[in-house]
Amino acid sequence: MTDSDSQRLAKRIARAGLCSRRDAERWIEEGRVVVNGSKVTSPALNVGPEDVVLVDGTPLPAEQAARLWKYNKPTGLVVTARDEKGRPTVFDRLPPTLPRVVSIGRLDLNSEGLLLLTNDGDLARKLELPATGWIRRYRVRVHGRVEAAKLESLAGGVTIEGIRYGEIRAELERQQGANAWVVVSLTEGKNREVRKVMEHLGYVVNRLIRVSYGPFHLGTMARGAVEEVPAKIMRDLIGGESRKNQGNWAKAKPKQKFTPRRNAKVRADGEGETASGPSKSGPSKLGPSKSGFAKKGVAKKRFASSSDYKERDDAADTAKQAAGKHPGGKRPMGKRPAGKGPSGKGPSGKGPGAKRETPNADRRR
Repeated sequence: MTDSDSQRLAKRIARAGLCSRRDAERWIEEGRVVVNGSKVTSPALNVGPEDVVLVDGTPLPAEQAARLWKYNKPTGLVVTARDEKGRPTVFDRLPPTLPRVVSIGRLDLNSEGLLLLTNDGDLARKLELPATGWIRRYRVRVHGRVEAAKLESLAGGVTIEGIRYGEIRAELERQQGANAWVVVSLTEGKNREVRKVMEHLGYVVNRLIRVSYGPFHLGTMARGAVEEVPAKIMRDLIGGESRKNQGNWAKAKPKQKFTPRRNAKVRADGEGETASGPSKSGPSKLGPSKSGFAKKGVAKKRFASSSDYKERDDAADTAKQAAGKHPGGKRPMGKRPAGKGPSGKGPSGKGPGAKRETPNADRRR
């Protein structure tokens, strides 16, 4: 077993979806966990894939694949697994089909909007850290006349009651009578940060909606709705690793090499052949396609020479002259039929049978 394969016992229990890591540590201390037939009472133990772990006498289920959900949190719910005051939590309102999940960040009781949920505690901690650089964006309704200069002063950060808040971008969206809507963007998301900063400026927040968290947006989700983020989007937007034996889950799949479909090829015997097999139309009459190129293992093409085209044009020209007409009044390109032209022996010359005496009459045709 290598160091990369081993992990903390509490972490393995949490990844199995039974509880949080903190609860797993408590279960271990209570003597509810057995490893390889021995009861364990200290969380300071690393286990590997070959170790057998039992919780309350039951083997751990297989580790779950990392998943992510968007949730439009309504007001009146707290973001915690258990509330000491008995208030309803977001986890009480989630669909029963969802596995055990944890929140990525929090929204307070009176805040609403986008809340990310995941079944992977490591992923949650990774996306919560300010080091990710993900921007949390809020639409905030405040009471009072908003001054743009006050909002701009937050760009360099602010210290409130000894707590330092980093760079905050705040812009006035619109003023509606005694209230105004402000768009606030930040990367830290400390406890009640938006409300405290707005109150520091002299504005009382009466509504707060989180509209985006990094690349994930609330969009038109209904209040209380839950939507799972597809695995492909997780790979494209999040990256990194999560879950045992899933080190490549965050890597985009290589795209298949695009091979353009070839036009008709011409074999040495002149039969037409497409990329999928012989052509049904039989031998080619006009020669090979301009864009066709012989592949490896395919017989070399026969390209028509210029004399072949001239012979074809001469035959067609003779037939049309016999009919007394040319399409469009113009003679086809190619070799002139013998005995015709300005040599004096044809209808456009000066000999017997000439129909015109105007010079260069043949050219105007």
